[in-house]
Amino acid sequence: MKRTEFTKIGKIAIALFIMASFQQTSAQETQQNFWQNVRYGGGLGLSFGNGFFSGTLAPSAIYQFDERFAAGIGLNGTYNSLRDTYNSTIFGGSIIGLYNVITQIQFSAEFEQLHVTRKYELDGANLSENYFYPGLYAGVGYTNGNVTVGLKYDVLFDERRSIYADPFFPFIRVFF
Repeated sequence: MKRTEFTKIGKIAIALFIMASFQQTSAQETQQNFWQNVRYGGGLGLSFGNGFFSGTLAPSAIYQFDERFAAGIGLNGTYNSLRDTYNSTIFGGSIIGLYNVITQIQFSAEFEQLHVTRKYELDGANLSENYFYPGLYAGVGYTNGNVTVGLKYDVLFDERRSIYADPFFPFIRVFF
């Protein structure tokens, strides 16, 4: 092999090494930037009294695309019971989009799919229901720092099957 051919191969190898290093650094920076824009939050609910218990755990994560727009996913797990009468187990997930018109005003759109299992014990009869329930929510809220307080409306509300008593309900959303 001639010296000039060896020099060309060496230059090509050095160029490939530099390009590979740059790509690796660029991929690491992209991955670091991605995780810097992910925010975590969710909801926690607990209610009890006179034979009634309800507990909810609903973690979520969003990606903050820019100062105004974020989108993400959430999980929901809820258990309700009324002594000797009723209990339900609810599991599901959701996709959410958030848009801040101005810093303090946030619009939200959320699609939630829940699997609902309800069991009733009425007058000695045992009844049960097992079904999927979709929810499509449009909301507006006031944001202060990491906290948004607002009102949501379930566009697909079904009085018989919804886990909520009303299509309108307040929410508190926290993301860190």
